[in-house]
Amino acid sequence: MNYSNEELELLNDIESGNIKSVPFDNDKIKQMAKETRQYNQEKKQISINLKRSDLDMIKQRADNIGISYQNIIQALIHNYTSNKISINI
Repeated sequence: MNYSNEELELLNDIESGNIKSVPFDNDKIKQMAKETRQYNQEKKQISINLKRSDLDMIKQRADNIGISYQNIIQALIHNYTSNKISINI
């Protein structure tokens, strides 16, 4: 198995008994969790080129179910990145 330098250092410290305790900082953990949640909710505007026929179809399907076409595109990307769907190219 290949270990990163950091992992090798940790293993070495564990095996040699060189473990150092660090203080538990609950406020810092809460702040980091808050920042992570904010990052995960943050949206970034992008520009993308789509075939006109694909965009027209997405808009039509979005209109049929009463949501914006941007929401469909966002859901498709989210489902792909979270491995809920796969794409055959």
